[in-house]
Amino acid sequence: MSLVRVHNFAVSLDGFGTGAGQSLEAPFGHAQHRLMQWFFGTRTFQSMHGEGDGGSTGVDDAFARQWGPGIGVEIMGRNKFGPQRGPWTDEEWQGWWGDEPPFRTPVFVLTHHPRPVLELKGGNTFHFIDADPAQALAMAKEAAGDLDVRIGGGPSTVRQFLAADLVDHLHVVVVPIVLGRGERLWDSLESLEQRFTIEATTSPSGVTHLVFDRR
Repeated sequence: MSLVRVHNFAVSLDGFGTGAGQSLEAPFGHAQHRLMQWFFGTRTFQSMHGEGDGGSTGVDDAFARQWGPGIGVEIMGRNKFGPQRGPWTDEEWQGWWGDEPPFRTPVFVLTHHPRPVLELKGGNTFHFIDADPAQALAMAKEAAGDLDVRIGGGPSTVRQFLAADLVDHLHVVVVPIVLGRGERLWDSLESLEQRFTIEATTSPSGVTHLVFDRR
């Protein structure tokens, strides 16, 4: 049976998964790159962006590289795809990742403003759908076949899938920074921990990897 997975989702000590003020120049808002700094030095990140075999191979990379194997589809929120809000004013926008995004699968983008399918290199096909989590997951599972579905973010998208009890595996990286504002992950998820077994692993980089697996 295919699983629903979240990987490499970073939050601050005060629970924010992104900062305030997202823009084209600042995908994570005022948080800048602080939430994902642990990831950028890993071999997994270097490989995803075509930068050869460099990068670290320690604890952070061991968790980071679990992001890809076995995944057949990604679901993401519109704000992960880009900074626009409301009706699309520019359908030429193809996301933050250039002509060949790292997903290499179909991607379902949740939005109240559907637009035509976007096909990019490397098997990346973006479908823009107006659907609730259960409806989106049904479509994603059909497209994924026997493979798993990854929920890519941002915080509100992951939170909605957790609230609907649709997530089987959740990897959260607690980063030792305080953001103070932005979008929080854990709001309205009281007693979430009762659904999962939880393991914590610290890293020399200062982050803590929390892995939640459905009981």
